[in-house]
Amino acid sequence: MSKRRPKIGLVAGGLGAYWPQFPDLLPTLRRSSEYVSQRIAAHGNGAAEIVDVGFISDAQEGAAAAEKLRAADCDLIVGFLTTYMTATMLMPIAQRSGAPVLLINLQPTESMDHATVDTGQWLAYCGACPLPEMANTFRRAGVEFRSVSGYLRDERAWAKIGGWISAASVRTALRHGRHGLMGHLYPGMYDVSTDLTMVSAHFGGHVEVLEFDDLRVRVEQVGDAEVAAKVEEAESIFELDASVNREDLDWGAKVAVGLDRLVADFDLDSLAYYHRGLDGETHERLGAGMILGASLLTARGIPAAGEYELRTSLAMLIMDVLGAGGSFTELQALDFERGHVEMGHDGPAHLAISAKKPLLRGLGVYHGKRGWGVSVEFDVAHGPVTLCGLGQDRDGRYSLIVSEGEVVDGPLMRIGNTTSRVDFGRDPGEWTDEWSASGVAHHWALGVGHRAVELRAVASLLGVPLVEVGR
Repeated sequence: MSKRRPKIGLVAGGLGAYWPQFPDLLPTLRRSSEYVSQRIAAHGNGAAEIVDVGFISDAQEGAAAAEKLRAADCDLIVGFLTTYMTATMLMPIAQRSGAPVLLINLQPTESMDHATVDTGQWLAYCGACPLPEMANTFRRAGVEFRSVSGYLRDERAWAKIGGWISAASVRTALRHGRHGLMGHLYPGMYDVSTDLTMVSAHFGGHVEVLEFDDLRVRVEQVGDAEVAAKVEEAESIFELDASVNREDLDWGAKVAVGLDRLVADFDLDSLAYYHRGLDGETHERLGAGMILGASLLTARGIPAAGEYELRTSLAMLIMDVLGAGGSFTELQALDFERGHVEMGHDGPAHLAISAKKPLLRGLGVYHGKRGWGVSVEFDVAHGPVTLCGLGQDRDGRYSLIVSEGEVVDGPLMRIGNTTSRVDFGRDPGEWTDEWSASGVAHHWALGVGHRAVELRAVASLLGVPLVEVGR
């Protein structure tokens, strides 16, 4: 879970010229505004912090609200169109706040009582009236437009509004995130190479450059009692295969305690790492001993990705904040007989989305990497899943790459890797070609549930394009 709650600004409004003409209108609209404020505050059991600046009736009040919301540094601003209002009332909020704006049009009920409605009562249903005006004005001003229309107790509309609030949680996590990058690039993996400046330029946050020695000194300080406690924790979470060597398990536990300290000392929200090593020296042993601790961190909502994959650790964080998990993943094989794409990874995994109790397997060799130790093996929970990767184009621009599928039953490898069979409802070769051409890199995050709708909202709030590889 994210360490920080998103700040959701709320401003409601209507045209002040109506108030003296229809005395009952403003009290009705204020009651609707109070309901909206309560619903937003209650979203996700109080997962968001609401900044309600009240009701505006003219351009001057809109400008004053804009200053309050700018100072509040919101992650999303919700503009409630209770009735007709002019674009000049909301334009300063969209321009000055620095936050994306969601406009909502929620009329009092599903339909008016047309036989008895008078003009004042009709105006309470007129929130749709200014929506095209706002959209046109925002487009001309270069402000991205998004909206939800419905009625006050329309759960379909509130599900959409909730999706935008969840997307704001991702924006919060990235804007304020501290992302550790430890070690060096896996030699030759050009796609993994990430410009640290571009991370902050696109998403905000901070990348903390770490040395493996930052981990080494903390691991050296770990005592026997802490190792024993971490081993006990591992034994309660994992099934231990007979191949697990006790010394290797103790070493993985010791490194895990050191990782906990590293994350706490640098206040990290994510971690990407790799070290090649040589002839069993200390840094090689540290790199080989990371899998247990990295998987435990990922399950706690602090995603850890191997192979120096900073962009994938960010994708894992996005999925985790959305409640989807997000496990470190790559292509493994195609099963044309069954129509499945097999994918997973050696190394850190998101334990919370395992189909059953995850397995620790002892490996005498890590393929493509030096060292030995314990590794995590499981299949992601069967059912709907979503892949999310961070792509990057030649101009440096990031994009979210997304595809929805379903994890299904079938034979799995038993080699100390996470492995899942994903059915995309199409020829696995054709899907693989389209996925590879999307701009995604070698790795991505695999999360549970179909999340494309939420990820579209995330891309909108982050200001990056979304590429969807369809079924």
